[in-house]
Amino acid sequence: MDYRKVEINEIDRELFRNFRRRQAVTDCWRKEKGEWVIRNCPFIDEWSEEDYLVLVKCLRETVEAGGIMFGAFLDGELKGFAAVECTPMGSRGQYLDLPSLHVSEDMRGRGAGKELFRLAAAWAKEHGARSLYISGHSAVETQAFYKAMSCVEAEEYSREHVEMEPFDCQLEFILE
Repeated sequence: MDYRKVEINEIDRELFRNFRRRQAVTDCWRKEKGEWVIRNCPFIDEWSEEDYLVLVKCLRETVEAGGIMFGAFLDGELKGFAAVECTPMGSRGQYLDLPSLHVSEDMRGRGAGKELFRLAAAWAKEHGARSLYISGHSAVETQAFYKAMSCVEAEEYSREHVEMEPFDCQLEFILE
């Protein structure tokens, strides 16, 4: 696997031609009465063509604003990516946002997510963040990944993230 920064001129729909964002979800974490519990909520999370077009727009905006996108490539094809925003968040400006970390369905479990996370965290630290902010999918498998990466529940929740994805788990990865 080849890991590298993705340049803005590469970010288009064609970049994702062999990328499959699909996840069969069975159980999810939910916060109920202040406690985290696992609930059965089966569904298939799969991006539509419109989702990919919105993703391309968002990733281009991230890079144009001074953020970064890293890609994991296999034989020249994108198989995973992570993006970090450059605008500080939080009451003390302690966070940089990790709005995207995804690995193609056919490549999960091979270490690409860990390496992309490591690259994103290193970049965020170099750019003055004390923590990465993650609004992460609540699927048990996704949360197991973030826990394995030493993420914890966010000290402060981003209202915008919670409103956009109310079932996501709000996490942080401390960089210090």
